Amino acid sequence: MDSNISWREQLRIIVFQSDTKPGRRFDKILLVLILCSLLVAIIDSIEAVHRNYAAPLAWVEWTFTFIFAVEYLVRLYCSPKPLKYAFSFYGLIDLLAIVPGILAIYYSDAQYLLIVRVVRMLRIFRVLKLSPYLKQANYLLAALRGSKQKIIVFLATVSTLVTVFGTLMYVVEGPEHGFTSIPKGIYWAIVTLTTVGFGDIVPRTPIGQILSSLVMITGYSIIAVPTGIFTAELANAMRGDQLQHDCPVCAKNAHEPNAAFCSRCGNALFPKLGAIAGPANAEPDIST
Repeated sequence: MDSNISWREQLRIIVFQSDTKPGRRFDKILLVLILCSLLVAIIDSIEAVHRNYAAPLAWVEWTFTFIFAVEYLVRLYCSPKPLKYAFSFYGLIDLLAIVPGILAIYYSDAQYLLIVRVVRMLRIFRVLKLSPYLKQANYLLAALRGSKQKIIVFLATVSTLVTVFGTLMYVVEGPEHGFTSIPKGIYWAIVTLTTVGFGDIVPRTPIGQILSSLVMITGYSIIAVPTGIFTAELANAMRGDQLQHDCPVCAKNAHEPNAAFCSRCGNALFPKLGAIAGPANAEPDIST
């Protein structure tokens, strides 16, 4: 690195800039450490392994926690705006990767929350230059935002249905058949409407069985609604990147980005291109 750059600036380049060779090397090492720490947490959850190797695994985990804590402090130190980093998405995730290890001192089961470190693997998109995948993720986010109001209406409708069905089952079946309260009936309605069907509570009376059949049919009829809403919004989000220009021949509106010719009929989309290229369907002159 340039000797004229300060030590803090050199650290910032290594820690935050994955488009440099040292930065890529640092991020790759970090990803390996994250994977190893996840593997340790997963293995430690196996009872036989935990019983025989609890102490060594604890030391290994403390080592990872110490490394990640130092990394977090280094990021705070070399960041131009430490508070902005601390409250950013990655900053909060980096902090959450440390907290469970500290909480494990007071609450042993908190160590299994270390699995939150898997979220830090999102850096792999930046390290391996997988920006096209991030663009596809943006399509999904745009579709979720676009379908938010429709999904809220759908959830409100479903909530109303399960409340009504749950109350009816409580009235029809009663405590003697397991429907001890309206919330219990609502729980049954949710399980049945979503076609999960745990089977821990079942209707016994003929009226209850007829009602449960109605709930099942209703569940099948509405379960595809949010999928359709989201799919439509996803198509709209992806269509936003297309070239919006009417073809002068077939009037097709949506085309690939930077398209010069219509994908349906092959004619030029713009008059100047048509004048230069000539008609798409013109036959070559072979008289000469």
